[in-house]
Amino acid sequence: MTRKAERIAAKDNAWQWSRTEQTRRNLLDAAREVFCEQGFTDTAIVAVVRRAGSSVGSLYHHFGGKTELFVALWEDYEDSREREAAEAVAAARAAGESDPLELFLVGTRSFLEGCWRRRDLIELWMDGDGPPGFELMRRARGREWIRQNSVLLEAGSEPVDRLVVGVLTSVIGEAGREIGTCARKRDADAICHATLALIRRLDPLHIDPLRIADPRTHRGTTH
Repeated sequence: MTRKAERIAAKDNAWQWSRTEQTRRNLLDAAREVFCEQGFTDTAIVAVVRRAGSSVGSLYHHFGGKTELFVALWEDYEDSREREAAEAVAAARAAGESDPLELFLVGTRSFLEGCWRRRDLIELWMDGDGPPGFELMRRARGREWIRQNSVLLEAGSEPVDRLVVGVLTSVIGEAGREIGTCARKRDADAICHATLALIRRLDPLHIDPLRIADPRTHRGTTH
């Protein structure tokens, strides 16, 4: 093959890849609309492909079926929120921030702001109308989220450390679910600000387990 032919082939492959990726993106966007309108159980494949301007064969080629399409939409959501949070934390580090709690708060804000932009999907996940095994996948992803938060906070491996990170992750997750039900941006912003303030007040990096274990030390009383 000549160099000219190689360049033409490479250009054709790039075009084909771009077209394939755009088809996949169109199907995911259409799936988001239809699943959010009708739920998983009541959604028909034909409704998704019609909305995407595609074909049933193309959907099965890219995803394999309705269950795989739903899971792909969820994974796309999870990957997007993780990527945005990681980029926000990286930008904060590049600007000179090194305090683990401040970096954690930057990531938290990014996550919660993303929940507002994707509130339709938040409600979809909350409905519980998913394919078999979906909740197990969500729980596994939740455990990975706790692990990532532990790394970001530079938390230790003691039981109290794991408890603190788990509680913080649960607080953020609940805040995201509340934002998913908001009809107004100002309400979502209020939840975001309240969550950040709560985490600061908890001061998770300076919790003394001995003082937690014996509440009398807070009152200075003895028996």
